[in-house]
Amino acid sequence: MRIAFAGTPDFARAALAALHAAGHGIALALTQPDRPAGRGLKLHASPVKQWALERGIPVLQPRSLRPDGRYPAEAAAARDALQAAQPDALVVAAYGLILPRWTLDLPCLGCLNIHASLLPRWRGAAPIQRAIEAGDAQTGVTIMQMDEGLDTGGMALVQALPIAPDDTAASLHERLAGLGARLIVQALDQAASGPLRITPQPAEGVTYARKIDKAEARIDWSRPAAEIERRIRAFDPFPGAAAAREGEAIKVWRAELGDAQRPSDARPGQILSADDVGVAVACGADGCGGVLRLTQLQRAGGKRLNAREFLRGFALAAGQVLD
Repeated sequence: MRIAFAGTPDFARAALAALHAAGHGIALALTQPDRPAGRGLKLHASPVKQWALERGIPVLQPRSLRPDGRYPAEAAAARDALQAAQPDALVVAAYGLILPRWTLDLPCLGCLNIHASLLPRWRGAAPIQRAIEAGDAQTGVTIMQMDEGLDTGGMALVQALPIAPDDTAASLHERLAGLGARLIVQALDQAASGPLRITPQPAEGVTYARKIDKAEARIDWSRPAAEIERRIRAFDPFPGAAAAREGEAIKVWRAELGDAQRPSDARPGQILSADDVGVAVACGADGCGGVLRLTQLQRAGGKRLNAREFLRGFALAAGQVLD
């Protein structure tokens, strides 16, 4: 089958590689413009762009696909290229741009989106992180026939995946990327032999996974310990969970619920103990004792370290309060 592909990060690259390995012809890849990254803020190509160029696949990076938007010339060039490619289907995975009506109508099989949630739960930009943050027991991948709504299209394939108690956004992302790659190949195999069976999304259970904002990184120690622990995992690797001691930034990458009760006179953020096992911090009252033990931390410009190694170079002691 002749495919056009639209995607940007590693999640999308996994699907693109699977489609290529399955023998589908990739006529064109659309991806986000190069972005500055790293200390030198040099422009970096997306994983999809890098993979496609290594295999001689044409790449386009329009800033918009809307002819009435800020970049009409780029939108027109993308439309011409897609029409010239004559794809049977446009596969979309974490692309980052809204697709206008003309893109949905162009391929004969329409546009198939690989969405990392069990729709209609967690429509939107950050379904992996929000599922962990909310404490969901499972998530999954939905192959969706796209329409003009925000992840509102009918479902072609759905498969669930359990969320492990120690899953981070990074570890769950890796498993979901592999699942999404397998399911999109399966969906196209089905489409090649007959019309896909599309099921409307349920009207109930709709939630929205809003985009992750850097401001969310700051830990609010007045929140329950279990909630903070989930947010730490949900924000690994981006934006990380952030605290501070006397103005010096600390990133928290791993934590576990404490086995002691929070003292009644302890302030949120107050350190109760700091030793090789971890840094025990008082949190908001909840059913888990109100104590969170920080087990992997990082100071500004440093590496992720377990608690024992971190405390060798960063003095934390009982009674101090983390901001």
